[in-house]
Amino acid sequence: MKVRICTILLSGILLISGCKNNKVEPVTIEQVPFTNVHLNDSFWAPKIEVNRTVSIPSAFKKSEETGRMDNFAAAGGIIDKEHQGDFPFDDTDVYKILEGASYALAVKPDTELDQYLDSLIYLIGEAQEDDGYLFTCITNKCDRLKGWYGEGRWDRLNSHELYNCGHLYEAAVAHYQATGKTSLLNIAVKNADLIYKVFGPNEGQKHVPSGHPIIEMALVKLYHATGDKKYLDLAHYFIDETGKGTDGHELSEYSQDHMPVVDQEEAVGHAVRLGYLYSGITDVASLLHDEELMKASKRVWENIVSKKLYITGGIGQRAQGEGFGPNYELNNMTSYCETCASISNVYWNYRLFLHEGAAKYYDVLERTLYNGLISGVSLSGDRFFYDNPLESDHNHDRAPWFGCACCPGNVTRFMASVPGYVYAKAKDAVYVNLFAGGTASIPMGNDTLNLTQNTTYPWSGKIKLSVQSNVKKDFKIKIRIPGWVKNNVLPSDLYHFVNQHDSTYTIKVNRKEVEIVEENGYAVLSGNWKSGDEIDIELPMETRKIVAHDKVLYDKDKMAFQRGPVVYCFEDKDNSNESVFDKYVHQDVDVKAKFEEDLLGGVVTLSMTGNKKIKGNNVDDDAVMLKAIPYFAWNNRGTASMKIWTPITSEAATVKNTTDISAKAEVAASTGWAPGLNDGFDPENSGDIDKSYFYWWLKDGSEEWVEYSFKKPVTVSSSSVYWLHLDHYDVNYRVPESYKLSYKNNKGEWVEVKNHSEYESKLNQYNKVSFSPVKTKAIRLSAKIQKGFSAGILEWKLN
Repeated sequence: MKVRICTILLSGILLISGCKNNKVEPVTIEQVPFTNVHLNDSFWAPKIEVNRTVSIPSAFKKSEETGRMDNFAAAGGIIDKEHQGDFPFDDTDVYKILEGASYALAVKPDTELDQYLDSLIYLIGEAQEDDGYLFTCITNKCDRLKGWYGEGRWDRLNSHELYNCGHLYEAAVAHYQATGKTSLLNIAVKNADLIYKVFGPNEGQKHVPSGHPIIEMALVKLYHATGDKKYLDLAHYFIDETGKGTDGHELSEYSQDHMPVVDQEEAVGHAVRLGYLYSGITDVASLLHDEELMKASKRVWENIVSKKLYITGGIGQRAQGEGFGPNYELNNMTSYCETCASISNVYWNYRLFLHEGAAKYYDVLERTLYNGLISGVSLSGDRFFYDNPLESDHNHDRAPWFGCACCPGNVTRFMASVPGYVYAKAKDAVYVNLFAGGTASIPMGNDTLNLTQNTTYPWSGKIKLSVQSNVKKDFKIKIRIPGWVKNNVLPSDLYHFVNQHDSTYTIKVNRKEVEIVEENGYAVLSGNWKSGDEIDIELPMETRKIVAHDKVLYDKDKMAFQRGPVVYCFEDKDNSNESVFDKYVHQDVDVKAKFEEDLLGGVVTLSMTGNKKIKGNNVDDDAVMLKAIPYFAWNNRGTASMKIWTPITSEAATVKNTTDISAKAEVAASTGWAPGLNDGFDPENSGDIDKSYFYWWLKDGSEEWVEYSFKKPVTVSSSSVYWLHLDHYDVNYRVPESYKLSYKNNKGEWVEVKNHSEYESKLNQYNKVSFSPVKTKAIRLSAKIQKGFSAGILEWKLN
C-alpha cells in the first residue's frame, strides 16, 4: 500500500496539524518537534549522548543475546530455530529500541546505525505474515507461551498482540521521521489495516478492548502520519469498548477494564497500562472534542495528583500487579514506581497540556522527568531500574537487563525525545515549558523564530533567552513559572512546603524589568519580537522542605528536601557508610547547598546537621553531619542504604532490630525469592507494607513454606511471626488456616518441633510460639493457606 505522509510525531508526543482530507479539527497547541531543538547544556545533552552511544547499543546487544532478533528471523523462515524468551511481548523491546535509535539518527547521522536499522526492519518485514499479522511467538508456534495467548490469534485479551502492534506503529513513525524511509511504516500500515478489519463494532468483528493499552495513542500517531481517519476511529473504538464486558471477556481493574472509561474516577490497576490508556484517551478526546472522555481523563488525573503521586513523580504503589494501591497509601521501601510508568505519566501530562495549555500539567511532568524517570537509568547508561523505590536497605540494585525488559528499551526511546518537551507553539504564542540550554527553530506560519537558551538549570535558576526572528506580527512568549516557585509542590494538597517563601521570580526584557501578566501558570510576554531581543529569567533556588498530607501515614513525622525541580535523598555512601534509617533532622535545620563538579557527573548536594538515634541509652542522641544527593543519581556507586523521607523526631527514626538469630540467616521460600522476612524493621500493624515484606504471590489455598538456613548450627527455642493482612485486586492476603515449624536434623530430615504453646495467628502483633530447644542448620515455617486467599509475613524472628 502506498502511504501518504502528512505530519510526523515525536515519541509519546502528539504533533497535531492538518492534512488534506482530514475532517477532524486540529487542537490549538502543537509540539515543536525535537528535531528542531538541539540541546547543548551540561545536564541533558550529556545524558542524551550517553543514551545514543551507550544505552541504545547496549540494549540492541542484549536483544541479540537473548534471541529477540532471532525470533523475527525464525518467524520469517530465515533461520530454523525455536522461539526464545519467556514473554510474548519481547518483540516490543526491539521496537522501542529501534524507535530510540531512529531519534538518535535524527540528532546525529550515523551510517552504521542507519544500515543496522535497515537490516533489522528487513527481519521484521520477513516475520510479518501475508495478511499483515505480526506477533512472533504465535507465528513461531511457541507452545510454552500458550498460557499468555491461548490457542492462536486474538484468543486472549491479555495476549499482548495489540500491545506489540502499538509499539510497532510508534517505531515506524519515528523511523520515517528520522530517515524519510517508509520501509517500517509500510509494515505498520499493513498490520493496522488488518487490525481495523478484525476489531470493531460490526457483526463478525471482535468486540473487545486492547487488553494492554498503547495501541490507542499509537493509532492516533498513525492517523496523523497517514491522514487516514480510520486509525483514529479504531483508537476511539478500543477506548469506548473498555469496561463493557463484550464478547464475554471478564472485567478487570488490572487493565482499567472494570467499568466504561467515562465512569472511571480513581486510578486502579496496572500503572503503566493506565498511563498509556489515558494518554490515548486524551489524544482521542481532544481530537474528537469528546467532553465526557476528557472529563474522565482529568478526573483520574486529579485522583492521582491529589492522592497517589509520589514526591518523585512516580506512580504505582504496589509490586503486586505493578499497580496502584488505595488513596494515600504511599509506601516507601516497597514503592514500585516502575520506570515505564513514569514515562507514561510524562506522556499523559504532556497531552493534557496540549489540550488545555495549563502549566500544572507540566509541573507534574517536570517532577517526574527530573526524579522518578531519569532515576531509571544509571549515569553510565548501561544499567537500569525496573522499579524506583523511595527507600532501600541494600535490597535494590540496577541491572544491565531484565527478563521482562520493557524498561531499558523504553528509556532509550524516551531519552532521545527529551528536546521535544522544551517548547510548544500556538497560532500566536510560543511556550517555554522546560529550561535547558540549546537552540530551537520554531516555525510561525511562513516565518521562523529562533531561540537560544542559556542556563545551568536545574542547578541554577538563571535562564537567558536570546531571540532571532523574522516573524512580522506580534506574538506572545509564554514562560512557565514552575509551581514550586509559587509555593506549590503539586497542583493539589498532597504535599506542602514547610518554609513558604516570599521571594519570587524576576523577568527582564532587554535588561529592563517588565510588568508580567500571568495566565494558567505562565508569564506572558507580548510584543513584536526582533532579532537581538533578550529575556532574562531568574527563579528562586533555595532548598525547600516538604511534608506530606496527614493521611499519608508512612510519611508522618518525616520531611523531604527539594531544590528547584530536584528531589533529594540520603545515601549511605555520603554518610559514613552507615544505615540512614537511624538518622533524623529537626524541621528547622539549616541546609547548605553546594555544587560538586566531580561527584556523580556534577550535582548540587545538600548538607545539614542531624542526629543519630541511640537505642537503649539514657544519653542524648549523637549529632552527625548529613549529606543529601539528587534522588536520580542514587545507586551509581553500588547498593546502598537510602531514603528520601527523613524523620524529624527521634521517635520516628528506626534502629533496626538485628539481635535475633534470623538476622544472620539465609532465606528461601516455596515460591523462590523471599524478601523482607528478617530485615529488622518492626511493623506498626498487619497492614504495614512500608518496608520490605514477604508474600506467597498468587497462591490460593495451597501449602507453602519459608525457611531460614545457617552456615553453622544454631540453637533455637522460639519463633515470632507477624502476619500480613492486605487487600489487593489480584489476591487478598489473610492469616493462614494453620501453620507449623520444623527443623532439619543431622540426617537432613525435616522434623516438627515440640511446641510448648499454641500456634497463633493474631493480627497486629508478633505471634510467639515456644518449643523445646533444637540445634539445627535450618528451620522451616509451613503454612496451609486459606481457600480463596493468599498469605504473607511482615517479619519472622527466631530466638
